[in-house]
Amino acid sequence: MRPRRFRATVDFAVPREVVFDYLGDPRNRPEWQSSLLSVTLADRDAEPQLGMAWRETTMVGVCPRMEITRFERPEVWAEVGTWLGIAATLVLTFEERAAGCRVVAEGEISGRHAYAVPAALAGRLAGLAIGADLRKAARILERRS
Repeated sequence: MRPRRFRATVDFAVPREVVFDYLGDPRNRPEWQSSLLSVTLADRDAEPQLGMAWRETTMVGVCPRMEITRFERPEVWAEVGTWLGIAATLVLTFEERAAGCRVVAEGEISGRHAYAVPAALAGRLAGLAIGADLRKAARILERRS
């Protein structure tokens, strides 16, 4: 089955360096990602960097292995996640704006064999979900500033 692409765009009223540092740190994910229960890193004190890997535990029991594949502060951050027969990519682009920044999230989800249908369904919902999660992150950062 062909990968299902998704996209979401959210404006943040804080500087893009602040947004990049927050969204690019896996330890912050459970605070703003609604489907996520926890993040497990080999070294919880390590600074986010290219190649950093972790495991996520989601509310529906999916536990993907995640890895940072691009780390170009403060312009681009990307990850890949795999779980059984499903693979997903996410690229966050941080565009500077006069009153903060805009985050453009683009990605795709694909599944093999028995996982093709669940991946297609997840891909259909991904744009809406990541948009809602990014809006939550924007509210959190705006309250802190």
